[in-house]
Amino acid sequence: MKKKTEAAHTRIILELIQYNEKEYFSHNDLPVDDLLNKQQADLVNWINLDGLEVNLINKIGGHFSLHSLLLEDITSEHPPKVEEYDDYLFFTLKMLYRIENDKIDYEQISFVLGHNYLLSFQEKEGDMFGSFRERIRLDQGRVRKKKADYLLYRLTDIIVDNYYAVLENIGQQIEQIEEQIYQSPTGQEFRNIQRLKKELIFLRKALYPLRDAMNKLVRDDSGFIDPSNARFFSDVYSHIVHLIDSLDTYKDLTSGLMDIYINTLNTRMNEVMKVLTVISTIFIPLTFIVGVYGMNFEFMPELHWRYSYPIVWGGMALIMAGMIFYFKRKKWF
Repeated sequence: MKKKTEAAHTRIILELIQYNEKEYFSHNDLPVDDLLNKQQADLVNWINLDGLEVNLINKIGGHFSLHSLLLEDITSEHPPKVEEYDDYLFFTLKMLYRIENDKIDYEQISFVLGHNYLLSFQEKEGDMFGSFRERIRLDQGRVRKKKADYLLYRLTDIIVDNYYAVLENIGQQIEQIEEQIYQSPTGQEFRNIQRLKKELIFLRKALYPLRDAMNKLVRDDSGFIDPSNARFFSDVYSHIVHLIDSLDTYKDLTSGLMDIYINTLNTRMNEVMKVLTVISTIFIPLTFIVGVYGMNFEFMPELHWRYSYPIVWGGMALIMAGMIFYFKRKKWF
């Protein structure tokens, strides 16, 4: 397991959002102890930490009696997974943003779901939940009427929906590379195909375990997911299955790109070889004639004829023209 080191370079932000159908509170400028003490049992309490600061994570873990192995998982690189404990449920997955500088910009996000609270731990400042926070504040939609498990569903749904944007970007890259290959294949296209393969492998490692983890949430019998909300998690599961299908399609297309690249190079090489072969074939009889008359034997009558030189040139020109005509008729070039 690889420990996270980015937290040291990330601004630490600790935020608490509390709500029910009638009330809403938000705190993001309080010391961790004061913020934790503001929890209320009759409200949904969403605590979000940007920046994996170990001391803060340990304080939060101590307050909620989180298992030490869970705290270690929060600060370590992991494939998506779901783990059930007696008093809470742990869920971790990859949050993808965009493809930037030919690499997928992502971070690991971990959730701890309790009966009236949701903890979220992010590696760095900033996320894709800004507009959703505003919807909670303005009481738009059904989130204020639901419990913490519905909040987990909405956040997960936002994360999974953004996978579509990343896959769409990869699809556009595949189209661009294919067009460039048909126009003029170069070594750059080969490197782009290899880069796409690495991105698809990364997405495969993120999506396949996420499908299994989401399936476990859909079939949850621990009581942390309200049965009435199971259909929402099932919808996210369907999205993940669709994403995997798209991923497999792009994987096949990328493999096809490599075949197209190799075939195009071979075709271009064959064209070059054909032209060189035709040129060589045309010059074979001409070389033979020149070789014969370049031997300089003493008794060669043609050497003393007045018109030998133009006749030889004319003969070679006729041979060349005849061979070119023949090759054209055979459609060899």
